[in-house]
Amino acid sequence: MELKQGGMSVSDYAAKFEELCRFAPHYNTMEAEEDKCVKFENGLRPDIKQLIGFSEIRDFPTLVNKSRISDKDSRAKANYYKAANDKRGKDMGRGKPYDKRGKKADEGGSSGGRGKGNGNCFKCGLPGHRFFECPRK
Repeated sequence: MELKQGGMSVSDYAAKFEELCRFAPHYNTMEAEEDKCVKFENGLRPDIKQLIGFSEIRDFPTLVNKSRISDKDSRAKANYYKAANDKRGKDMGRGKPYDKRGKKADEGGSSGGRGKGNGNCFKCGLPGHRFFECPRK
């Protein structure tokens, strides 16, 4: 009565659901097809349930088939993004956009020593002070 898909594929979940339906005679009648579909749908993982729930499919074989397709598509999507993430490399993701990686010491204007006075002034271009401390006002 409380079967959930969890980590199972939709095919495995559907097989287990059908197996357990033998013990609930109510779900084995034509009048209970809608209840059976609702029960199956409620046990699906939220991502799959969200994709097919709005369709309100009340034919059990159709519901299982559409759920399998949604599961396959969501797994393919997850694998695609995982592969794209792995391709980018571990050290390239989520870095600061203005990192100094790969730059020479004399490249890139101020050398990031904010408040230390070791960059070049933006007004006169000379090192040792910042633009608001510039003697050439």
